Amino acid sequence: MLLFAAFASLASAQERHGLLHTVDSLLTHQYWNSDIDSNYIVRPSTKWRVTGRFNVSGAQIKDEGVADGVHFRSQLDADYKSTVSVGLSYLGLSLNLSLNPAQLSGKYQDYELNLMAYGKRMGFDFAYQYARNFKGWHENDNEARIALPDDILSLRTLNFNTYYVFNNRRFSYPAAFTQSYIQRRSAGSFLLALSLQGQQGETTALESQKTSFSMSNIAIGAGYGYNWVPHRNWLLHISALPTFIVWSKAWIDIDGIRTTMPYHFPEVIISSRGSVVRQMGNYFCGLATVFTFTNVGDPTRLEFHNLKWYNRVFIGCRF
Repeated sequence: MLLFAAFASLASAQERHGLLHTVDSLLTHQYWNSDIDSNYIVRPSTKWRVTGRFNVSGAQIKDEGVADGVHFRSQLDADYKSTVSVGLSYLGLSLNLSLNPAQLSGKYQDYELNLMAYGKRMGFDFAYQYARNFKGWHENDNEARIALPDDILSLRTLNFNTYYVFNNRRFSYPAAFTQSYIQRRSAGSFLLALSLQGQQGETTALESQKTSFSMSNIAIGAGYGYNWVPHRNWLLHISALPTFIVWSKAWIDIDGIRTTMPYHFPEVIISSRGSVVRQMGNYFCGLATVFTFTNVGDPTRLEFHNLKWYNRVFIGCRF
């Protein structure tokens, strides 16, 4: 009986080993057989990659308009979010763990989730934020600027930006942002873009009015990205993807009276990205940034400007 159990355990272990070997072979084949021009981009010669990151993100919302013939404007900035993360990658599959020291100590009360996936041909960045700690000001043409209470606004914001790369055999987004490729020579590409944004907010005005608003937008457009390799160990990336809103649904509710915000051309969502990468053998370091700007509304009535940004400093090793 014990001998039978030992043989069963051995067979099970061999089965698991065979399955892992099959999965590893498939991943290895897919990893090394990318359709790329190796004069411009290459895969690293190793399978594993570990990366440490320090991330800082923030958000800003502005409004501007005219009420009773008086021009007004406001600006509110959310608390910065800082996290430390470590990522482990094997043949393009990644696992990341993140820690927010300020949240652990009770100094950061908001919630934010950021996801980024940059592929050779397609990719996206996703951000969801629930922010209640804003600082800002309000002014109009008849009065001096005043500081707004820190708890005047609670805001939920979702941003999703995706791209398609035409020249994906020579231009690599992953080389600039995830280091799963290495850009050997300078190259650029035209890009298609799709952007989605959803936002819901509630405010308490100085006159104790209860105000809520909601905006949902879908935008399409095109842009350009360029990877500059001034030296074989350096990479500088910049890209901009302006999109025009083709579907919009927005309203504002003041003390129970809801008003629909009509579409006003042009309304835009612009996502831009940049990075600097330094290669040092199997080691690498650098910084990356992502900005999303949204403009919705009519400045002669009511207009909103939103800015969401994300900065990252990283250092890593391939083995």
